[in-house]
Amino acid sequence: MSKLVPDQADGLRRLLAQSSARVIAIAAMERRQGATTAAMNLGAALAHMGKDVLLMDEHKAGANSVCAAWSVDPLGTLADVASKRLTCEGAAAQTECGVNVLPALPGGQPDYTDPRLFWDGGVVLIDASLDSAGHLSPLARMADELVVVLQPNPTSITATYSGIKRLHYAHALRQLRLLVNGVADPEAARRLMANLIDTGSRYLAVSMQPAGWVRADPHLQDARRLRRTVVEAFPASPAAVDFRVIGAGVAQWPWRPAARPKDAEPTPWRPDALAPQQGQEERQSRVHSSGHH
Repeated sequence: MSKLVPDQADGLRRLLAQSSARVIAIAAMERRQGATTAAMNLGAALAHMGKDVLLMDEHKAGANSVCAAWSVDPLGTLADVASKRLTCEGAAAQTECGVNVLPALPGGQPDYTDPRLFWDGGVVLIDASLDSAGHLSPLARMADELVVVLQPNPTSITATYSGIKRLHYAHALRQLRLLVNGVADPEAARRLMANLIDTGSRYLAVSMQPAGWVRADPHLQDARRLRRTVVEAFPASPAAVDFRVIGAGVAQWPWRPAARPKDAEPTPWRPDALAPQQGQEERQSRVHSSGHH
């Protein structure tokens, strides 16, 4: 009976939603964690499942951007769509696997530009870029879900927890999902996520849920060289299997209320706000970095 009530509430939110599009922001708290690769592969996995996928890229054009990695050249940007100079379909470039790619550099369009207004149905993925203060863009803050990508090493774990704490105080962030990348031992990844989930709940009152993990796989580099995702190029590889599992799980994620545009101005984060807990958090972070409960 306890499961029936959340299911009914979830169904009611779907009925009341103005758009059936699910918006998911994917971000990392530091560079080189594989967030862009995760966004691309999750997009490919969802497209192969028959979903209409729009991938919005907040990063500057360059060798590591989504457009460069997929070797596509969109005709416009989110700013063009927001100003109605182009339709979303006209501005975006479609990849061979069916994912639509649209550059969305922060600051190029009004802060209240909601992708649900021009992408009704399917899934919108945002390859989110943190600003100089480590905050999310207004676009990313409109997402139904935030997926934080991290690596299973002490440096990444510490940076991820610090970044989540920063986002919590900047945006009143209360929920997110964790995706562990480059995993050698799935059981260790499970323990890592369990530890972070416990810490976030205990010290920040942030609800964290596992999105899944992706195994370390040399095919990822091979796919990158071919300008494709591992899901497209090597569908039987371990990483491709993991991305498809995560993609299948997206359909089971409960619908949550999206952030309102009026939340666009972040409140300042004061590092001294939780000074009495600092020692406890640092000890807890060291325990998690070592992989023990």
